[in-house]
Amino acid sequence: MKNTRRLLVLALILSVFSSGSFAQKQFALKSPDGKLNADILVGNTIEYSVSHAGDLMLSKSPLSMKLEGGLAFGVNSKLSGSTTKSVNQTIDVTIYKRKKIEDNYNELTLKFKDGFDVIFRAYNDGVAYRFVSNLKKPFKVESEQAVFNFPADQKAYIPYVQIVREPLEKQFYNSFENTYEHISLSQWDTKRLAFSPLIVEGVNGKKVGIAESDLINYPGMFLYNGNTSNSLTGIFAPYPKEIKQGGHNMLQGEVQSAESYIAKYDGATSFPWRIVIVSEKDSELADSDMVYKLATPSKIADASWVKPGKVAWDWWNDWNLYNVDFKAGINNETYKYYIDFASKYGIEYVILDEGWAVNLQADLYQVIPEIDLKGLVDYANKKNVSLILWAGYYAFNKDIEGICKHYSEMGIKGFKVDFMDRDDQPMVDFHYKAAEIAAKYHMLLDYHGSYKPTGLQRTFPNVINFEGVHGLEQMKWSLETVDQVTYDVTFPFIRMIAGPVDYTQGAMRNATRGNYRPVNSEAMSQGTRCRQLAEYIIFESPLNMLCDSPSNYMNEQECTEFIASVPTVWDNTISLNGEISKYITIARQKGDVWYVGSLTNWDTRTLNLDLSFLGEGNYKADIFKDGVNANKVARDYVKETIAIPTDRQLKISMAEGGGYVMKIYK
Repeated sequence: MKNTRRLLVLALILSVFSSGSFAQKQFALKSPDGKLNADILVGNTIEYSVSHAGDLMLSKSPLSMKLEGGLAFGVNSKLSGSTTKSVNQTIDVTIYKRKKIEDNYNELTLKFKDGFDVIFRAYNDGVAYRFVSNLKKPFKVESEQAVFNFPADQKAYIPYVQIVREPLEKQFYNSFENTYEHISLSQWDTKRLAFSPLIVEGVNGKKVGIAESDLINYPGMFLYNGNTSNSLTGIFAPYPKEIKQGGHNMLQGEVQSAESYIAKYDGATSFPWRIVIVSEKDSELADSDMVYKLATPSKIADASWVKPGKVAWDWWNDWNLYNVDFKAGINNETYKYYIDFASKYGIEYVILDEGWAVNLQADLYQVIPEIDLKGLVDYANKKNVSLILWAGYYAFNKDIEGICKHYSEMGIKGFKVDFMDRDDQPMVDFHYKAAEIAAKYHMLLDYHGSYKPTGLQRTFPNVINFEGVHGLEQMKWSLETVDQVTYDVTFPFIRMIAGPVDYTQGAMRNATRGNYRPVNSEAMSQGTRCRQLAEYIIFESPLNMLCDSPSNYMNEQECTEFIASVPTVWDNTISLNGEISKYITIARQKGDVWYVGSLTNWDTRTLNLDLSFLGEGNYKADIFKDGVNANKVARDYVKETIAIPTDRQLKISMAEGGGYVMKIYK
């Protein structure tokens, strides 16, 4: 054991040299497998670079924090010492894409006399660093320097803020939803911010992912390239000075003016991790654990009460029911019908989306007269179904404790909180505090209208899902020029690095490329029916919506039964193949059953799948595949049972915008 420790510590090579009048120290931190190397230089500034198997992935990039009053972390700072350690452990997880996570890294902590530390970690799949303040007095952070310098003018997948507003500061108020632009760094639109995660192409097919984790009580990181160079810079929303109620149905907090700083503290604190993920193959990005691993462990001692599952959802299908003897809408009869549907198919939850509370009041205690919430809870309980309520941010934030207490006592199981649309320090703090209070009352939270996840789902497992994705709701209003199919095979490699997505799939109206059009009240998807089924496997989503009408689902018995049967959390996940914006295949295990899903872009595609992970034994699979006419009629599909070949090699085909699904069992 002692020899092992010595070998691990030897991976941290430290050398010292002088440069000019200021002594510089250089540190080299290697990943456990030795492929990834972070070179860290401490002098007048702190800089680091990242290479992988000899390939330079990130050039020298500075990092620092400027505090109010002239103090700076990382500028002319005096190094007092350093420590190293190596960790190889397993994290046990309950609500995730696998039960166990390998947490193996080498760590270097740089200690400075100026009252702060910088911690670097090297994993086999990436490098991360964070600042830690040891100051015991109140202080304010004026700015943070988070720079990512790339060795060449490389192409990137850029998720710009959707609406262009000037000046740039107005773009901090946004929904964190957009498709990607695949352009060179030098082609960056200098009038636009982007949000993370973001992917930059490197040499030899490698990719670099920029992300963050453990975002607690600090603004989230946007990315910007103001001079169309090879460099990306972190940009942070300032601390709000004046906030006014407004926005959608008076449910948002709109920043009217801002302070000159981005964050304030009463004393010592740890800042978020800045992450540089390096992948040799695109498929590795679709199965990254970096954000989860770096987050603060669970604050809930016993989270066994947190129940993931499926949700019958009303809003996307516009409460459209047919062949019923009542007027469908936001009323008791409609929700009893949704509850009956959920009960029939073993769906755990029904959500009451916007409309159950009196409009324009921002008051969640005012329920419209057409809804008897207690009566619906009692009715749902008899059917073994639970209810979740939609809540606008401003209304929820007015009395989080009282609202959670009141509705938990009524029997409501959680809230879908919407329209935050900011990630400044107070808004990030709201996410944390709401999670903490909701956990006290055993309430789930689905953060819709929110920034991307940054590990809060590990810290508070009752935060069961996040939006921050250009989801299927966009198909209610997006023009035909919006390419959702290509987005579907792009964001699993990028946005899902951060964590789960509230994408809300499950459309039973499916359109080919030429047939799609936006219809708000009877929306459709782009791509085939099998694509919608495969998305329940591909997209990580512990609280997973069935977006379409119960009436439509009951006309599609085979597909509905399959959707209802797919788990939402998993024992294991394997990313089998994929190329960003082209195709992806993911296998996920629950118990003795494996589910495999594939998606393609608008190209018809044949893939050879290696199913050797199944091991010994004879296996069969129930499959859903695109029908022979799916290129013309997107809902065309075939369901059949096949034997898995003994050599575990299987050829599959997908139509344009298609998908393929397997449920494999012995």
